[in-house]
Amino acid sequence: MNQHRRKIFAASILYGLLSGCATRREAPAPEEPPPSGDYLVGPGDTVNIIVWRNPEVSLTVAVRPDGKITTPLVEDLPASGKTSTQLARDIEKALGKFIQQPVVTVIVTSFAGPYSEQIRVIGEAAKPQALPYRLGMSLMDVLIAVGGVTDFAAGNKASIIRVKNGKQQKLGVRLDDLLKDGDISANVSMRPGDVLLIPESFF
Repeated sequence: MNQHRRKIFAASILYGLLSGCATRREAPAPEEPPPSGDYLVGPGDTVNIIVWRNPEVSLTVAVRPDGKITTPLVEDLPASGKTSTQLARDIEKALGKFIQQPVVTVIVTSFAGPYSEQIRVIGEAAKPQALPYRLGMSLMDVLIAVGGVTDFAAGNKASIIRVKNGKQQKLGVRLDDLLKDGDISANVSMRPGDVLLIPESFF
């Protein structure tokens, strides 16, 4: 009986050691959960408005710089900051004055997004510009979109300006390590509203 207990005791110790090793090998938690949610319409977007059984008021229209849209029966309807479903319900409500129980579908066909959701790249990028944020977008994705950096860029002195909880943060990033050395650890996640600042190198 004692020998049987010793075997159980040894087995439990071995199991504990193996469990501890497995725990130590777990991947680290992500630095910050990615933002989630539906796409929000913004100025510069193009939306396809389909009114069921009413092709005369179905059309494709651009969202104006002031964030509003105009259709044959609806003038100056705010669209920016809404999901396509929310915009469809608002159009239905507006059309209800002229059409009995309208059924509207809105499809976004060209994306820019609200200004608060865009990522701006300034400084020594090959093509500085504002980009619509996409879920899961990384620093590498942004660099590909702007064509990389110029020969005069101080890549490892670049930074991301981010507003979090109403406070502005400045986060250093290593563009040279990412682009020239292929250091994937330098490929950080982007967030809606980020500004990537790429300074010039002074020799």
